[in-house]
Amino acid sequence: MDFLFQRLSEGSSSSSLICGHSSSTHGYRYDIFLSFRGLDTRHSFTDYLYEALIEANITAFLDDEEIETGEDLKPELENAIKASRASIIVLSKNYASSTWCLDELVLILEQRMTSNHIVIPIFYHVEPTHVRKQQSSYGDAMAKHKQKMDEETDANKRSQWAQKMERWHRILTQVSHLKGKNVNGRLEKEFIKEIVNDIHGRIDVPLRIAQPLLIGMESSIKFINSWLKDGSSHTADILTISGMGGIGKTSLAKYVYGLHCREFDTSSYIEDIGRRCDGKYNGLLDIQKQLCHDISKTSSIQVYDVSKYTTMIENTLARKRVFLVVDDIDSSDQLDALLGSKGFHPGSKVIITTKDSWLTESCALFKTNIKPKHAMHFLEGLHVIESLQLLCLHAFMCNQPKAGYEEVSYKLVKYCQGHPLALKVLGKSLHNRDVAYWEGCIEGLKKEISSPINNVLKMSFDSLPSNNDKDLFKHISCFFVGVDKDLTETILRACGINTRCGITNLIDRFLLSIGKNNELEMHQLLQQMGRWEVHQESPDNPWKRSRLWCHEESFKVLKQKKGKGNLVGLALDMRMLEKQNLCATFQTEALSNMDNLMLLQLNYVQMNGSYENFPEEIRWLCMHGFHLNSIPLDLPMENLVALDMSYSNIESFFNCYSNPQRHEKRQNLDASCLKDKRLLGSLKILNLSFCKQLRMLGGFDELPALERLIVRNCIVLLEVCDSIKQCVELVLIDMSNCNKLEKFPRNISMLKKVKTMLLDGCNLGESRVENRDTDLREMCKANNIGINTRASSSAFPGGIPCDLKAFAISLPRSLVSLSLANNNLSTESFPMDFSCLSMLKELFLNGNPIISLPTCVRTLPRLEILSMEGCKKLKSIEHPPPTLRKLVLYPHRNHSIEKIVFDPEMSPLRVLFHLRGFERGSYEIEGMVKIQPIVGVDKKVLRRLGWTKLDFLNERHLGTNSLDSEMQMFYQFGIFSTMYEVDEMPIWFRHRNAGRSITFTIPSSSPNNLLTGLNFCSVHTPIPNDPFLGFQYFVETSRFHDCQFPRSPMIKISNVTKKRMWSYERYPDRPFGGPKCCMLLSHWMFGMNEMEAGDQVTITVTDSRNNERVKECGVSFVYDDGENNEEEAEEEEEEDVLGYYKSWNHIIGGDLSPFKNPFQTTGEYVLRHRRFFQPGRIGEELWFRAFSQRKPDIIGDARKIFQVSTNVKKSKNVNRKSQRAKNAKLLEDRNQMVKYFRLRAKSVKVLKFHMSGTKSVKSAKVGPHILKFLNRTL
Repeated sequence: MDFLFQRLSEGSSSSSLICGHSSSTHGYRYDIFLSFRGLDTRHSFTDYLYEALIEANITAFLDDEEIETGEDLKPELENAIKASRASIIVLSKNYASSTWCLDELVLILEQRMTSNHIVIPIFYHVEPTHVRKQQSSYGDAMAKHKQKMDEETDANKRSQWAQKMERWHRILTQVSHLKGKNVNGRLEKEFIKEIVNDIHGRIDVPLRIAQPLLIGMESSIKFINSWLKDGSSHTADILTISGMGGIGKTSLAKYVYGLHCREFDTSSYIEDIGRRCDGKYNGLLDIQKQLCHDISKTSSIQVYDVSKYTTMIENTLARKRVFLVVDDIDSSDQLDALLGSKGFHPGSKVIITTKDSWLTESCALFKTNIKPKHAMHFLEGLHVIESLQLLCLHAFMCNQPKAGYEEVSYKLVKYCQGHPLALKVLGKSLHNRDVAYWEGCIEGLKKEISSPINNVLKMSFDSLPSNNDKDLFKHISCFFVGVDKDLTETILRACGINTRCGITNLIDRFLLSIGKNNELEMHQLLQQMGRWEVHQESPDNPWKRSRLWCHEESFKVLKQKKGKGNLVGLALDMRMLEKQNLCATFQTEALSNMDNLMLLQLNYVQMNGSYENFPEEIRWLCMHGFHLNSIPLDLPMENLVALDMSYSNIESFFNCYSNPQRHEKRQNLDASCLKDKRLLGSLKILNLSFCKQLRMLGGFDELPALERLIVRNCIVLLEVCDSIKQCVELVLIDMSNCNKLEKFPRNISMLKKVKTMLLDGCNLGESRVENRDTDLREMCKANNIGINTRASSSAFPGGIPCDLKAFAISLPRSLVSLSLANNNLSTESFPMDFSCLSMLKELFLNGNPIISLPTCVRTLPRLEILSMEGCKKLKSIEHPPPTLRKLVLYPHRNHSIEKIVFDPEMSPLRVLFHLRGFERGSYEIEGMVKIQPIVGVDKKVLRRLGWTKLDFLNERHLGTNSLDSEMQMFYQFGIFSTMYEVDEMPIWFRHRNAGRSITFTIPSSSPNNLLTGLNFCSVHTPIPNDPFLGFQYFVETSRFHDCQFPRSPMIKISNVTKKRMWSYERYPDRPFGGPKCCMLLSHWMFGMNEMEAGDQVTITVTDSRNNERVKECGVSFVYDDGENNEEEAEEEEEEDVLGYYKSWNHIIGGDLSPFKNPFQTTGEYVLRHRRFFQPGRIGEELWFRAFSQRKPDIIGDARKIFQVSTNVKKSKNVNRKSQRAKNAKLLEDRNQMVKYFRLRAKSVKVLKFHMSGTKSVKSAKVGPHILKFLNRTL
């Protein structure tokens, strides 16, 4: 908690305050000062302009008094100019005739020079040339001023006139050179609108309505701003902002509307539509009227028909580029009435806020042939630091808690769970209250939710379409938050609840969500609201309510035996009342009057008496810590659907016998205990987890409807009876951590519906699991499972190479998910073939001592999820199934994977993995990163990179370089790089610049000299005389041993011409052993369209550590210059040495869409290795594909090259002037195709001979197969 308050005091980078617009907040009293000649425009143009500025929430100063010519400028006007952010100068015909106007102009331009005062001249029916040269009316005016000066007899005054005249001449010339606006030939109404929009953009004035205060919404604002700017002029876009009530949807939409409403032809913001329409006959008509007025700016004829208003709105929306925000929509009828079905003018934008994510695409607009583009933005709660800041802002009027309030503030933040409205309401209510009052408030909140918050949340509940959905919400809020979704559906369906539609409706209204483990999740405030709805059924008499979830109230009702037939559900957990030292013993007759009770939870409760008093309608019975060693025989279970006896003392569940007397004893058991064959005929879920006395599990022939068998952590369970084959409806078996299991039924493979099997921690690699009455070889042969020839026993007594091979035979063929985590299984423990599990989609092998991917995994034809998390010996994963969609590889501490190899046909997948830091040796994840010692890199690769002139590379062949074993070459994103200790940049870097950036222009190339890439080099040197330098290196070296590595440099390459930028954060490198200079060398393989001749490029590199600076940086260009010797040419015929690297998918020139900056409309890419494994805050996911899927037609490309070459030659015979631009384009295309085709055809020289007009390719020294191919093709 101390860390949170420290972050608050320092200022969190993830939160900010955004307040409404006020000129005073910028140190100015006015936004605009209007300078004009009243005689010309006071009652016309200037008056209209002033009204438009005020309407747009722009504070403008306009002087109402006219001053006679010759009088001095009033002091208040001087003050107004200095107190304004900008000035608009209306240069009209008689402007220069007023000395007052000219003095204003002098002062305005002086402000421009001294304080960045914005000046916007408007040439109102005058020519800028006349102003600049003082001609026409301006010449006449200046002549009159000169005449007055000449007539002046006082020498001092004449001198003052002369000085003024000089200033006036100068400032008139200056103002005429400023970028201004000319009204000539324009409609004044449109012209004024253009001026106002320009002012909005230049001084950042939001809309008139008060702007909300926002905290923690930076990413949402950036996303919406990007969405607004990224629209096509040919389409209209709709954005739905959704989330639970009070989460900030309205505030966010209002803020964004204020930023951008002036960028469209017209705009409208309509707030709180759901409430305004609720129960009001004319509510929707009033809203339509407001919308019509906003977008048409006319007083429409009164209409009393919704459909007619809709038609009028449709017609306006089709003509204008509009920006609409419709807030708090709660029905599709509202959208139909406000948006119609005819579509929008291209470039229009619509933002919809709603608590129902399904509504937008259910309106009429999405049922047309041409649907608008639709985006969704889900608004989540605030993080802890942001929540604390918002609470403190309202409670203490500052960003952090007052002294002594830290603990209570944190408790309140925890209660609100990031809900902005709750934080705001509670913060205001606790303003200036003492700590004791805060404590009392927190205790009260546990019993009753604050009314303003409850009213907002209840709107979503009231909007549910049926009582079924409301009952479902109450059931979940009272009993099933955190419970598995499928289990809950099974139980509640038995209670008569339609869960299939109901849960969907709750999710759509953000009353419910599904967690990553399929558990039901509900915000604490929503859960409290649902329970409050139940509480209101009878506030003072708990036994009269339909549900009891409060343990204190349930205890009293049972103790006083007041339960009645109205009760549907009751929960009591005595562990929650331990501090009260209450007796946990009750009489069973306390339940006898609860005839309709269907949901009963009695955890760690001892019930005495006859269990036949239990209600017969019970569907869900949960009795954790049950004290008896068997299930009572008189317990009514005919209607029981779910039985949970976890943590109980049960020793057996319908004993299973394997001796010859089994049938006789079973008959006796049936006669005495199971008189009704339907005793458990409805049971679908049986949970006996953590029953430490449970030894045998049987009697499955009495459980024909069983779907889920859960016996986790039953550490003495020895036997599972063969009768399990009778459970034909079984879909899930969870026997995790039953590590003493000896007898596992072989006939479980006969079950046809089992989808999930969890066998974590069962020690399959060590146990003596017996698979009885079957010959191993026969079963393996029959089930297509390859085994080691040493496995010949039919009892499988525990040899690691044998156990899983034999056990695999017993697995159901219908399995979709199988977990074998923590079973001490080595790679050799697995069979050669798993194809018998043809339906398997999920396989979990976590925590096993596997060295490499077992061969059998590759034989799974439908595998989508593979998890090998925490496999401490895992070194390589080669060729996982191409169907894989998710790969989980979080390595064990201090261990790491060395190589991952994918098939080219691999489907896109998500990779969950913690990248390790620097280690010597090779390391590769295909498609992501490749690291290898520099001494092991093929010299042909280095030659293609242009790295043949490096001293250390020459020394390595002589064995004189001591850094050979340390230097690494990294490859990511189409970028090769290395770092090594050196003082100076190599001499062949001719383009250099001191400091950390360099700007240059790509030089021209020719068909015989093609640009293939560029090398960038930066020299990093320690900061001299740094007293902390040695300590800093010590800290970094220490971090290295803890697997925390220093930040690597960030290289930014910006192609200014093409408006593209690549920001590359290099893979974490090792720290050097001391304060030495080092050089970062990188080679960038750009695609055909990323870098071209004439492009202006800027490269910047950041300092990788605080105690170093970039001394110098340089760039060199790598060309395919045709100077390779004959031997090299023949080698390149056979292979493209960089072909493998270019085949990666996520490289420059390939698919970098997942790395595009989501907050920029231009082509900016952030190439950061962590992005492969960490989705952004907004929630997007990265689907990784190792290799590119681009497969062009080689022959087709070759023919196209030949055609381009022929066209270029023919073009020489026509008029050169008219064809110059066309020929340049043809040559550019030809050069690009040569480069591309070269990578496929593997013969640069042949292509160059042909492109240069050579009639025969026989003179080229190439292989016969290449020659034959080209002769046939070209």
